[in-house]
Order: sequence, then structure tokens, then C-alpha cells
Amino acid sequence: MKKFAMVAGLAIAAALPLGATADDQHIVVPADGLKWGPASPALPKGAQMAVLFGDPTKEGQFAYRLKFPAGYKVAAHMHPNDENVTVISGTFNIGTGDKLDETKGEALKPGGFLHMPKGTHHYAWFTEETITQSNGVGPVGITYINPADDPRKTN
Repeated sequence: MKKFAMVAGLAIAAALPLGATADDQHIVVPADGLKWGPASPALPKGAQMAVLFGDPTKEGQFAYRLKFPAGYKVAAHMHPNDENVTVISGTFNIGTGDKLDETKGEALKPGGFLHMPKGTHHYAWFTEETITQSNGVGPVGITYINPADDPRKTN
């Protein structure tokens, strides 16, 4: 029995992250403690963002939430890294392709999850206020399929 416990302990230790350091912080974020602010200028105006940990603009792990108002749309785009999204509340409508088409795609409700591989052309729209949570490894980025859809472009 002692041999089994020792082997099990070694297996657990081997599974721990090798990059953990004394600088890692234990983070607890109560729902009413989220600090919402404007989302990235790479998204159309109206979305709000709350970073839970990390910095999505830099290398390393991150988690953040986005709040989208009803009627919000994100034109067809792609990302340089995989995208992982969990729906917290509302409805997240997602489709793949080069142009936003609300007659296609899927509606994800709270608890739904999406993994979009890097480089996949996709779009999103929201029929009601919706909160999502994204996590992954940064830096994040977005490239619009039609450059005219990029809200960072000045006219």
C-alpha cells in the first residue's frame, strides 16, 4: 500500500505545471468584483470587457469576459491563436465563413462551449445581452476577412 501511495504521489507531482513559480498568484474574482470597461478597439463599440487574469495582449495564459449588448455583431474574422469561449449568460450565435450570415450558424446558451482553431474564418451575433468567457494563451489578435469591417480603421 505504501508503494502505491508513493507512486500515486509521484504521478500527481509529475502532472503539476513545471512553470509554476513563487510569483504565481492565487486569484479569486467574485462575480460582483468584476471590473468592466470598454472592450478592445478591435471589436465594434458597445462591448465591455473584464480581465480575470493575465494580459491577453502579451504571451502567456489569460482569461477574460466579454459583455455584448442585444443586437451586437462581429463581422467575419479570424484569430492567430485558438479561441476558447464559454457562454456565461445570454445567447452566443456563431457561424463560420467569410461573411456574417444570421441564417446560418449555431446558438450557444449558458454553459455552452466553443473551440475555434486558429485561422478559422467565423463571425458572431447576439440577439440578447450576452456574457462570454474566453481563455487561452496570448497574445490574442483579430484579423477581419474584409478589412473595411475592422473598427480600428479610420475613414
